Amino acid sequence: MYPLFLQSLRIAFGAIGHNKLRAGLTSLGIVFGVGSVISMLAVGTGAEQEILEQMKLLGANNIIVTPIVEQEEGRVTDENLTKKTEKKRFSPGLTLQDAKSIQASLPYIDFVSPEVVVETMVIREGMKRTAKLVGVDSTYFFATDFVMAEGRVYSREQAELAAPIAVIGYGVKTKFFATENPIGRTIKCGNLWLTVIGVLGERKISKGNIEHLGLRDFNYDIYTPVNTLLLRYKNRTLLTRLDIQKAARSSGNDESGDSGEKKAFNYHQLDRLVVRVAGSERMTALAEIISRLLQRRHNEVVDFQVTVPEQLLKQEQRTREIFNIVLGSIASISLIVGGIGIMNIMLASVLERTKEIGVRRATGATKRHIILQFLSEAIMISVSGGVTGIVLGFLISGAIQQLAGILTIVTPISVFVSFSISISIGVAFGIFPAMRAAEQDPVVALRYE
Repeated sequence: MYPLFLQSLRIAFGAIGHNKLRAGLTSLGIVFGVGSVISMLAVGTGAEQEILEQMKLLGANNIIVTPIVEQEEGRVTDENLTKKTEKKRFSPGLTLQDAKSIQASLPYIDFVSPEVVVETMVIREGMKRTAKLVGVDSTYFFATDFVMAEGRVYSREQAELAAPIAVIGYGVKTKFFATENPIGRTIKCGNLWLTVIGVLGERKISKGNIEHLGLRDFNYDIYTPVNTLLLRYKNRTLLTRLDIQKAARSSGNDESGDSGEKKAFNYHQLDRLVVRVAGSERMTALAEIISRLLQRRHNEVVDFQVTVPEQLLKQEQRTREIFNIVLGSIASISLIVGGIGIMNIMLASVLERTKEIGVRRATGATKRHIILQFLSEAIMISVSGGVTGIVLGFLISGAIQQLAGILTIVTPISVFVSFSISISIGVAFGIFPAMRAAEQDPVVALRYE
């Protein structure tokens, strides 16, 4: 069997060598088909990897509650004045009490992590930089899967006592503590000095994820207990003299007819709530319950938004999968066209080599020998096209990543599948011409001119 197969390959290689240009043109369909399939699978794998990274950034099994800050803009009209006289329901906004209520009222909740963000100026040893001071509970670092590089997270007692402590991002450490250990040192955030007790590990986030997910660069954030930020910096639920003065100035502008100014008043104590759920199968139901609970607590005012990141990312993943299936199907057409080209050329080859077939049959070759000869030629054309297509697939994938900025990952399984399909195409479309060659009558074939 093996000598026969090797002999068939040798004959097939010689036949293809005599018609290199025709064999090369025949294999073009296979080349582009395999290259297209590999590149499309690479785009799909890259998209899946991005989805997993986004899921890791947002945290697994998280429900995110964000406040809605109303904004007013436009000219003053009689209709606007009428609306101002209408009674508006009071809402306390998103507060720490909402977080405690969710934790105490609902089952299957691991923890609820509040978050308040304040823009501040960080100063240390003659250097300054604007940064985000983020007030969070200690559970926040587990909800978002942060890794502690140095030090520790603040304790529950420190959080309840509003201690002036901080956990800094990796970028803050490299900027302000490049030559010393930051643990136990102090850093000035606004008007308050905070003692550093921990440093977070570096977290690399692509610009695409920052824009797409609305995230910020966590490496330059400074984290402090939420009670520390509310008591020592700013609590939007408390009315101060400065707030009264701003309200008076705003009222004066309205009376003067200055209607081109855009106003936004944020009365929410918190900027975000992260609810960690025990089990992804309960996410949708709990999100609906949280929405109803907050609506009752806010006096039926819907001034918040409940988001399930996992659902959004899964919908995006499903959309990309459908897109890849469509593109993969279109790419597969090239393989079918390539197979038809192989069949066409092999049928022409059978017709051209009819006398050769007759000579081989007259000298003892069986139908099996003829089938193996022509089938080997078809397989060799498809194999050469498959190998070239693999190289083309790598080049297309790299070009897509460089030019379009889309992550592409070529996996061994995609190469194996594409190459296997190319061989299958050669066998499927080469078997008919091979059998037709084997069915030639030796006497008629010898007399063929």
